[in-house]
Amino acid sequence: MKKKIHKINKLMDLSREAKRQGKVVVQCHGCFDLLHIGHLRHFQEARTMGDVLIVTLTPDKFVDKGPHRPAFPQDLRAEAVAALSFVDYVAINEWPTAEKTLRLIQPDIYVKGVEFRTIESDHTGKIGRELKVIEEIGAQLRFTEDVVFSSTNLINRYLSNFPEDIQNYLLLLRQRHSVEEVFDAIEEMSNLNVLVVGDTILDDYHFTEAIGKSSKEPIIVVKYLNNDMFAGGVVSIANHIANFSNKTTLFSILGDQNDYEPFILDTLEENVTPVFFHHPGIPTIIKRRFIEGYSLNKMFEVYVSGDAPLPKSVEDQCCDWLSENLEKFDLVVVADYGHGAVTDRMLSVLVEKSPYLAVNTQANAGNRGFHTISRYPRADFICLSESELRLEMRQETGDIYPMLHDIAERLNSKHVLITRGKRGCMIRNEDGVIIEVPAFAFQVLDRIGSGDALLSVASMAIRNGTADELVGFIGNVAGALAVEIIGNQRPVDKASFSKHVKSLLK
Repeated sequence: MKKKIHKINKLMDLSREAKRQGKVVVQCHGCFDLLHIGHLRHFQEARTMGDVLIVTLTPDKFVDKGPHRPAFPQDLRAEAVAALSFVDYVAINEWPTAEKTLRLIQPDIYVKGVEFRTIESDHTGKIGRELKVIEEIGAQLRFTEDVVFSSTNLINRYLSNFPEDIQNYLLLLRQRHSVEEVFDAIEEMSNLNVLVVGDTILDDYHFTEAIGKSSKEPIIVVKYLNNDMFAGGVVSIANHIANFSNKTTLFSILGDQNDYEPFILDTLEENVTPVFFHHPGIPTIIKRRFIEGYSLNKMFEVYVSGDAPLPKSVEDQCCDWLSENLEKFDLVVVADYGHGAVTDRMLSVLVEKSPYLAVNTQANAGNRGFHTISRYPRADFICLSESELRLEMRQETGDIYPMLHDIAERLNSKHVLITRGKRGCMIRNEDGVIIEVPAFAFQVLDRIGSGDALLSVASMAIRNGTADELVGFIGNVAGALAVEIIGNQRPVDKASFSKHVKSLLK
């Protein structure tokens, strides 16, 4: 059985030899996480189309069916497929998709299941890209027609790693809302023209290894390993949004000393239009975090920033631009981290002229509790963490429900969403109904930026009138994907998001 399993390069040689002998080479490709009767019939029918059947599997690190997948590691998946008598050769792919593998193996026939017959139904776009390669190498694309089962559906029903309460919630959610409804909401985001306003923050990660206590001072000594810098703050939010919306504009303030503007521009998604103003005499904000490299635990943090207020001449330019342009946008997302990028005058313009205003005011060490949501007299959508809401209400403990009602009524906000970490989120709608949605995070690498990812996607969904429960669900999916990313290394992309949604609701 294991003699059937080879590296991709070996399969390339075996395929060429078979074709040289006049044999027809057939290839199937997929995750094949939980081998079931649908897979067996798929392989059997594919084998009848030629003389040699090659099956390639998506490697674990590229399985994008949700954070709880694959259920079975790649070696076991390969072994299970190789055990089938009608499969000749098996390999674990070396890339995220099958395009390069197709070019190397060059099968005569590439076989997919009948569920992929409609190319438009593939929200990831992978089938369309594979079709181009098939045409390039002169192969045929064929589909098996037998019964269709879903590994995702079977795993969700019988092998889910989620706690029972989350499994029960997802079971009820599937009854109330379909996968297609969520996909429609995601697609509708592409039509939004979005403006993102707020502080640009550079997250400078320094990875270290603890080596002991200093012999002369009561401090921990660490050994430097390496460092990486990510564009965070509103830059990361703009990048998240740009993966769903075709038109995204970023409005922010940079320092004029070490402004890092070339670096920031290089990190922006192609469809983000930057509008930067410069604050003279200060640097662009850097939050330098020192991290234990193995556990990824953060040890301490250093702020590199300036305290001088924005000069009136620059503030005038900012207010003029906002006054002239705000009404052009469908949605204005303000991520106010309290570092001075949104002055009181700019805030007044945003409140007065934004067609739809979504706001987060972040509580952090830099604003020390002086910065809360009541700074904004109006917001259509408020997105805060529970600690930020409690800070605004000056209530460290107590029932959160009255606080939600109070803040919504005081700011005349149609919707208020409160994030609660591992407890998920709560959303209050304009009728005063509060809906709770659990968290779907499975593996937490770094919580930095997860709230920003949730704000980005949830604000677009709420602007389009998506069902309230789905707004919370969509937001929590974005947050679950973000906590698997170190810092703001990359944005939450539409393809991974769609895969994750499918994995939860199928």
